[in-house]
Amino acid sequence: MLSMIGLVGGLLLLIVLTIRGMNLFIAAPLCALVVALTNNIAVFTGDVNFVETYMNGFAGFVASWFFMFLLGALFGKFMEDTGAADSVSRWIISKIGYKQAVLAVVLACAILTYGGVSVFVVAFSVYPMAVSLFKDANLPRRFIPAAMAFGSVTFTMTSAGSPEIQNWIPIKYLGTSPFAAWEVSLIVAVFMALFGYWWLARMMRKAINNGEVFEARESDPVVRDRELPHPLTGIVPLIVVLVISFLFHESLAQLALILALGGGVLCLLVINFKHFHSVSLAINAGTTGALIAIGNTSAVVGFGAIAKNTDAFQNTVNLMTQIPGNELIGAAIAVSVIAGLTGSASGGQAIALPLVGPHYLDQGVEAEQLHRIVSISSGALDSLPHNGYVVTTIRAICHETHQAAYWAVGALTVVVPLIGLAMAIGLFSIM
Repeated sequence: MLSMIGLVGGLLLLIVLTIRGMNLFIAAPLCALVVALTNNIAVFTGDVNFVETYMNGFAGFVASWFFMFLLGALFGKFMEDTGAADSVSRWIISKIGYKQAVLAVVLACAILTYGGVSVFVVAFSVYPMAVSLFKDANLPRRFIPAAMAFGSVTFTMTSAGSPEIQNWIPIKYLGTSPFAAWEVSLIVAVFMALFGYWWLARMMRKAINNGEVFEARESDPVVRDRELPHPLTGIVPLIVVLVISFLFHESLAQLALILALGGGVLCLLVINFKHFHSVSLAINAGTTGALIAIGNTSAVVGFGAIAKNTDAFQNTVNLMTQIPGNELIGAAIAVSVIAGLTGSASGGQAIALPLVGPHYLDQGVEAEQLHRIVSISSGALDSLPHNGYVVTTIRAICHETHQAAYWAVGALTVVVPLIGLAMAIGLFSIM
């Protein structure tokens, strides 16, 4: 009983501290320590102790995914510094108009995310444009994080063919491809895009009817007025990423993502070199962004590593893997809960798949179906308030508070994916 209280209490404390604004590098290990002490895990000594277990989880995630985060951050920073991201975004705006400001932000994030840019970097890159659009349309700025998160971490991040790591981690454990179960994935992605956008527009209309307007701030970024490259110079590198990942995913598995993002970075460097303000500054900023992004994620993975070694966690996993009925439902619940505990879709997958993957494959579940369910389910409860991306986007980038911005973010990144997950399970059941 104490073990379960400690596990749940540690998670709730992490959420509370995050909402109150505490840095994840402090909050995550502090809450992990609470979990460890209530589960008889020694702090310094023993085969399983707090310091080694936490840091093994932290460092293990960095070792596995550092190059993906680094190249993704450089790709996004190059898109921003050369003006390619602004060019693509303005091209979208020219086609749909400023009155569709929210749609423009969502589409810009979706295109960049599906092109392989890290969701953290997409947020940094699109935010200046989002502020400009929301200001011109006089829309409540507290919905900017929701619009960016919806375009980045829902119907694109976990869909078939996405170069994002949330779609690639299952390959290592299931022997599948990033295009696993693409037919069902396409249907679910279209539903999430349409339903989520309708819900976002409805929430914003309600806020506007209540008198909310855009409020300018001195800290607002300024989109630089300069000669921008042709939109194709931003689209071509995205295509390069997708093509390389498709051609090499069978032979290189998840390592193909390194090759794909590396190709995209080099492509941007070559075709947009004359549009750089400063290559060295862009590299430095991209590298710093990568370290922040992977650090935030690794911090909560470390919390998950401690949780994974508790009796309460093992009992929970055993219970979930014994859920009667449809095995895909059991897998979805297992991954969702673990991703929620870790506050990370990618971290949750890395912890859950070694435990639940072999179990469900032995039960006869098709690997491609399991891949898609794991991917979609990891992108739901992971977006609780303590999620690294949520914290970075709301506080560090958009300078909002969780109280003002999170509820719209939660609706679009938790509720909508859960509905999409239920739809995917239903479709697989009748196939």
